[in-house]
Amino acid sequence: MDAALIPKGVKRCPLPQFLGGIAVVNAVLLWGVFAMLLCWLKGLNQTNMNNAYGFALWIWADLAVIALGGGAFFTGLLKYIFGKDELKNIINYAVLIGFICYSSALLILGIDVGQPLRGWFIFWHANVHSMLTEVAFCLTCYFFVLCIEYLPLTLENRQIDKVPFFHNLSHNMHEIMAIFAATGAFLSFFHQGSLGGVAGVLFARPFGFREHILIWPFTFFLFTWSAAASGPCFTILITKITEVFARKKLVKDNVIWLLAKIAGWMMLTYIIVKTIDTIYWAIVTAPGKGFVLAHFYTQNSFYGYWILFLELVICGWIPAFILVFRKTRENNVLLWLAVSLAVLGAMVNRWVMVLQVLAVPVLPFEDWALYLPSWQEVATTILPVAYGIILIMISYRYLPIFPQEQELNPIEPPAPVQTDTAAGPEDEKAPADDQTAEDAQQGDLQPAEA
Repeated sequence: MDAALIPKGVKRCPLPQFLGGIAVVNAVLLWGVFAMLLCWLKGLNQTNMNNAYGFALWIWADLAVIALGGGAFFTGLLKYIFGKDELKNIINYAVLIGFICYSSALLILGIDVGQPLRGWFIFWHANVHSMLTEVAFCLTCYFFVLCIEYLPLTLENRQIDKVPFFHNLSHNMHEIMAIFAATGAFLSFFHQGSLGGVAGVLFARPFGFREHILIWPFTFFLFTWSAAASGPCFTILITKITEVFARKKLVKDNVIWLLAKIAGWMMLTYIIVKTIDTIYWAIVTAPGKGFVLAHFYTQNSFYGYWILFLELVICGWIPAFILVFRKTRENNVLLWLAVSLAVLGAMVNRWVMVLQVLAVPVLPFEDWALYLPSWQEVATTILPVAYGIILIMISYRYLPIFPQEQELNPIEPPAPVQTDTAAGPEDEKAPADDQTAEDAQQGDLQPAEA
């Protein structure tokens, strides 16, 4: 039964090995589920959140996976709207990664609200003056778009595709996928931006506050920009990791290099604007609120200038320059380094804009409010990672995610069986074989030449 579900023309590991891997990851998943149930049954006193940290590890993880899941909307935009047809060979995996990231974000929010049964309140009793309301609506709508984009891939399973209705449905959905790609890009632009805008409008938190363009703080645009830059890098990184575990090539280099080149230019333009924004904030915005730069990076045991250097230089300028130049991005080691640093940079940026914003004292008698998450918070943050690994394992085994896999890893036909018969049926078949070869040759010719 298992072999009948595996796509034709590809090899997969034996079923016991696959189930063993699932069992290992499932143990981590159950640990996270146990911590999640503790938070739901006993309340948020299972966490180390307090009056200083209403946003904590969960919201950082939420913003991080949403940013890294941006590879789905940006790759879809490039493929379906801008006509980068080479990306058809990685778009399936980008959609799967985006689906995992956004479903994980909704799962994290379901834990963070404390009472998920009241999650519908945000839609029915919407606070129209809050950016987070717009985030909730766009995030949910885009998740449904990702479900629609992921559905045709599931329908292409070897057995499901035999049903005419599902075969035709999958084909027809592919024909109109550009509509969903454009819708997803539109929704992603607004919820990615509004997540950044939340920190940018906090005029009582000078570390996060930024100048505005009309009604939008500059962080609105920076968050969308960074998601479009780091999202494709995350897609490349997960593809490379999958190739390591699968021990085979799954996507051709030219596809990876094209996506890396586009991500590199997005990263370079982003880090230029981000650097300008940081300099302007440090010499104009913060002093205008009565603060100097040193106030945000000294007199505490964790947040120093090192985190600013890590975000802008090590995880910003360095990966941007590696990906922009052809010679460096086509070097496999440097490509690994660049996409890893770009992903780390997005995560550091979200950490800074969520947790450091809350840690910085804003009144003369306040101290730094440092925060260490509880094991329940750590376990529930790892929970979506385990869930994502399991979904990737199942999807890779049973769905045709990588269109180039069969071409890059041809299965050798079995060797012909040698017999000792000197003459007989084998010799009698020889003329027929010769005739078949001759017919095949003629089949390539034009009628007159044949």
